Amino acid sequence: MKAAGILALIGCLVTVTEPKVYTRCKLAKIFSRAGLDNYQGFSLGNWICMAYYESHYNTTAQTELEDGSIDYGIFQINSFTWCRRAKLQEKNHCHVACAALITDDLTDAIICAKKIAKETEGMNYWQGWKKHCEGKDLSEWKKGCEVS
Repeated sequence: MKAAGILALIGCLVTVTEPKVYTRCKLAKIFSRAGLDNYQGFSLGNWICMAYYESHYNTTAQTELEDGSIDYGIFQINSFTWCRRAKLQEKNHCHVACAALITDDLTDAIICAKKIAKETEGMNYWQGWKKHCEGKDLSEWKKGCEVS
């Protein structure tokens, strides 16, 4: 009986993070309001395309890499260079906890993505963008979306 009560208590304490998967048009609106359209010379279509190929618009996406680092969130931002996971050797150039990059609130992820685009080679940081978006007509990515 005691064990059942303890299991019930543990079940109440465990919080399950449901993945938030945005639609293309919802992201277009969020990205536009956040100033990503033409940020560092990259159209809104570039950002929407990149987010699709990096995470399929999933805010909780995490990819463990061979070097032990993890890519986080909708932009798949790497823990070794850009965010703090808990290890001292991490650089944390975005001055943000990696956990903040996997929430439904995209503010920290967008701020960090802007920093990456500004401080590296534009969008070349993102392999999904390089493979699928670079040099292509990306106008379709925001077609049919109302962006302000």
